[in-house]
Amino acid sequence: MGTKERQQRERDRISEAILTAARELFVAEGYRNVSMRKIAERIEYSPAAIYSYFPSKDDIFFALAEEGFRLLAESGSSCVHVADPFDRLRAGLWAFYQFSKTHPEYFDLMFVDRSVPSLNQDFQRFEFFQATTAIFEDCIQRCIEREQFSKRLNPSAALHVLWVGMLGASTIGLSQRLAPGEDPDALAHDLLESMLAGFTTDVGTTFVASVCPFHAVGDPSKVLHDQA
Repeated sequence: MGTKERQQRERDRISEAILTAARELFVAEGYRNVSMRKIAERIEYSPAAIYSYFPSKDDIFFALAEEGFRLLAESGSSCVHVADPFDRLRAGLWAFYQFSKTHPEYFDLMFVDRSVPSLNQDFQRFEFFQATTAIFEDCIQRCIEREQFSKRLNPSAALHVLWVGMLGASTIGLSQRLAPGEDPDALAHDLLESMLAGFTTDVGTTFVASVCPFHAVGDPSKVLHDQA
């Protein structure tokens, strides 16, 4: 191994150590309460050394969020190949719930901590996840066209409804808010089935989703393929 390769390997190791320390501190103390100095102390480095890897705390967060959304996209990637759009949608939403259990620290940082920077500041880093989102919006549209779902549904609004529901179930499970003996998985399952069943009635949506730059990602399946 040459000198440049050894230097790059060492740089990658330190970068990973910074991200691991930051993730643990962000979850334990909240993003707002963690400083670059505190992250440096965790890995026994000087703050100046950390700045040579990440110019700011926000840059550390965006690197963690990118990794988190990559893991989330991987969790739902197998669902893309489910033939039936209704089953594909159900599987994708359940994969989101499972992600909260498999990667609770990332989930907390990405969806629970209110003090983190807005992801729209660096949205192009997450286009692979938004491609996944576009696929599940398409599932809803296909269900509407097949008359499995109400024609009064807006696909984007309907996906927001489903996502918020599963986000709530995931948060309840992680925060252990249920009584002893109550099964969070069973609750999440019942919630998901109830929401999907509700869409088969004459329900309509009133929520209007904003136009998001993530939707301009081209062919979603190509973006996912490129990330594989």
